[in-house]
Amino acid sequence: MTPVGLHYLLVHYDIPAVDPATWRLTIDGAVEAPRTFDLGTLRALQAHEVVATMECAGNGRMRLRPHVVSQPWLQEAVGTGRWRGVRLRDVLATTRIAGNAVEVLFTGLDRGLEHGEEQLFARSLALEAALDADVLLAYELNGGPLPPQHGFPLRLLVPGWYGMTNVKWLTRITLLTEPFTGPQQLQSYRLRSAEGEEGEPLSRMLPRALLVPPGIPEFMTRERTVVAGMHLLEGRAWSGHAPIASVEVSDDGGGSWWPAALDPPTLGPHAWRRFSTEWSATPGRRILACRARDESGLAQPDEGTWNLGGYANNGVQRIAVDVIPPAG
Repeated sequence: MTPVGLHYLLVHYDIPAVDPATWRLTIDGAVEAPRTFDLGTLRALQAHEVVATMECAGNGRMRLRPHVVSQPWLQEAVGTGRWRGVRLRDVLATTRIAGNAVEVLFTGLDRGLEHGEEQLFARSLALEAALDADVLLAYELNGGPLPPQHGFPLRLLVPGWYGMTNVKWLTRITLLTEPFTGPQQLQSYRLRSAEGEEGEPLSRMLPRALLVPPGIPEFMTRERTVVAGMHLLEGRAWSGHAPIASVEVSDDGGGSWWPAALDPPTLGPHAWRRFSTEWSATPGRRILACRARDESGLAQPDEGTWNLGGYANNGVQRIAVDVIPPAG
């Protein structure tokens, strides 16, 4: 589990100051019985808990060339939390969804200017995806109340999907009969190679493996130094499309690979898995790398594909390591 203070954050605008005593969640649109819930009413419903890995769609953006101007993530924008709340489908069932509903729109309280528009952050999901059994209206993280920076008092959790899907500071859920055309849906979070393209919308996280860098870092370059000998290499791997099937490791930048061992998926189907292997480090310059494949057949590419937003760069991680002889 990632401690709350180390779980990555991306806040588009300001963190809203919310009074839980007056906060309400409204459910409207294509429903037969619109509802308004306070926090106590939601907490009184049957609770459900999900351990889920969440990754920003821009994770790895700084590795792309040419440079993309946006949040300068290297590979740190990921975390795994134990989320507790109420199933979205249980709440929506109380409103009797209309037969012509096709999407569910989620609107947060965070407000700002983007794409030249004043807006509340809002994104939608296809109705089928929203009704998945593990989609939550979450009010707790890692056993405690949802912190303000993570969407207090209520946020959406859609396991397996990139972070922008998991709308924070929820205030309204609207059933739509037509696809949502707001700026966060049509202008942001789309894979486009040039301005003016419609692009492909982002959804589920692509497979990725990250190693814990061994040894000690050089201050400026962050390149590593280790003493020759046997070393344990370990890391985490995840995918939003299917469980991780395998992870491979290399010490020559990807010229040759060997399989790593996968720990059992004890955190559940939506969480990363630990992998590990023994590395016989011999003196010289080494480039450690790792790559994951999931059970759907998706695998990490050698390099990420450039796009305007710098999104979904799951290219293979590489760590430069100087292996030095033992002292004496």
